[in-house]
Amino acid sequence: MNKIFILLTILIIGGCSMKPKKEVKPLPDFDTLWDYNNPEQTEKKFRELLPLAKESGDMSYYTQLLTQIARTEGLQRKFQDAHKTLNTVRLLLTDELIVAKVRYLLERGRVYNSSNHPDKAKPLFLEAWEFATRNNEDYYAIDAIHMLQIVEPPDKQLEWANKAMELAEKSKVKRAKNWLGSLYNNTGWTYHDLGQYNKALELFEKSLRWREEKNDVEGIRIAKWTIARTYRSLGKIEEALEIQRALEKEIIEKGLDTDGYVYEELGECLLLLKKDKEAKKYFKIAYDMLSKDKWLQANEPERLKRLKELGD
Repeated sequence: MNKIFILLTILIIGGCSMKPKKEVKPLPDFDTLWDYNNPEQTEKKFRELLPLAKESGDMSYYTQLLTQIARTEGLQRKFQDAHKTLNTVRLLLTDELIVAKVRYLLERGRVYNSSNHPDKAKPLFLEAWEFATRNNEDYYAIDAIHMLQIVEPPDKQLEWANKAMELAEKSKVKRAKNWLGSLYNNTGWTYHDLGQYNKALELFEKSLRWREEKNDVEGIRIAKWTIARTYRSLGKIEEALEIQRALEKEIIEKGLDTDGYVYEELGECLLLLKKDKEAKKYFKIAYDMLSKDKWLQANEPERLKRLKELGD
């Protein structure tokens, strides 16, 4: 009897139960569910995970998930909703939730930047970079630098770009190294904006090689497009047109979604080659596709107006 009493006492003190434990479902890596081309659908997927995240008691997971829900809202231009979601995160943050805090700062900054308040975004990105760096979170430190590169004027962007590429190339974190393709691309655009087209081309070609090494099919198409776009800026219209023609062929043969940017460039190249009638067809397709883009509607209405006029 004494042995049985001791055993029962141990079970009670240890919090054990003779009943089978309720099985807790594993928490999925929600970052793998991202579809940046479809933030509305991504938001639905993330919200379906919220009950499971709450039940798990994993506050880091739960708050990080909320930051990404805010990001989907921002991408849909639901800025008030995004800020409301981030206000919830802010109330839950503690010193132990390091990654959640960095992601909160990044997403709050992104919402401000997307709603045309880069002045409010910049301090948040700076804080995110400094905090991530202090805590050896290379991936998020690079993300913060990447955003600083976006909000700064072109002459300061290169300073941040070099810091980001240096950190990504030296980092031992695989996920941090995966920033390199985007960094080569973004820095290429910085040089392009500064009119340094040869330097831009060098980085776009570097981005293409990186994407090819990773067998990133979509990234390869984007890199080829940027190279062709730079050829147009360099006055190499025939070379630019050849690449865009190849991309159009790939879209048709593989049954891919129509890429309005490819068709826009086809129109621009043909227009420069005095093939106005053929160009008109492509401008119409480009307008039909790109006029649905909420970001372009808000930020480049004149570009859309031009496409419509050239396509009519």
